[in-house]
Amino acid sequence: MEIVLIVLVIAAVALLVLRSKKNSAAAAETALADAKADARQSIERLGGQVYNLIGTDTPSKQALADASERNIAAGSQIDQATTPEQARLAKQTALEGLYYIRAARLAMGMDPGPEVQGIDGQQQAGRVTEERKVDFEGREIAASPDPSDRTPNYYPGGRVAGRPVPAGWYSEPWWRPALVAGAWGMGSMFLFSAMFSGMAGVPDETAAGGDMGSDGSDAGSDGGGGDDYSGGDTEYGAMDGGGDMFGGDGGGMDFGL
Repeated sequence: MEIVLIVLVIAAVALLVLRSKKNSAAAAETALADAKADARQSIERLGGQVYNLIGTDTPSKQALADASERNIAAGSQIDQATTPEQARLAKQTALEGLYYIRAARLAMGMDPGPEVQGIDGQQQAGRVTEERKVDFEGREIAASPDPSDRTPNYYPGGRVAGRPVPAGWYSEPWWRPALVAGAWGMGSMFLFSAMFSGMAGVPDETAAGGDMGSDGSDAGSDGGGGDDYSGGDTEYGAMDGGGDMFGGDGGGMDFGL
């Protein structure tokens, strides 16, 4: 009799464990499906804009090219996503692309359209609020709150290799080497200081070139989207070697987003 009871108890425990595993697996599948569906909404919105707009000047053409790049990257990321976090990063990439769309529309004198959900690191990074020019490594780098032939390269604000880069228009994508390499060069602290020190829209720690932490935490983000491309750095290479996705004040920037 005792042996029978022991067998029944073991069977009941095994059944409970098996049921718990099945429930956990089902919950994980549901969470992933929900995260993918949420990301695809932003990706589809971005894709529609990318294919329906044609740039009319250098800033808008460059912004649309960047938006197209994010669209391709987001599509690749969501196809490869196997966890909710990876799906979230794909959404961050798409959201950054939507910021480029807004920038392109504003550069062409169009209505920017609906606001875009914030992306990782965006709020802490701040935004360019005045014209600046600095000499760096033998070349002049300019920053502006507005697009022009002199500043045709837009960045929506966020983290690059763990460091906040303010939203604005620039003469060149000076952050790209750090994005590709995953680390900043020795002279980057000077560049941040010279470019952003004393600028009203840029926090002091950003102007100092401060690192936001290797864990990718973003105390200044409103949680709107997750990028920097996006956990850690979310840019369009979050899953395929890109770099930073990019984060958030809900698109209320007064220079065009």
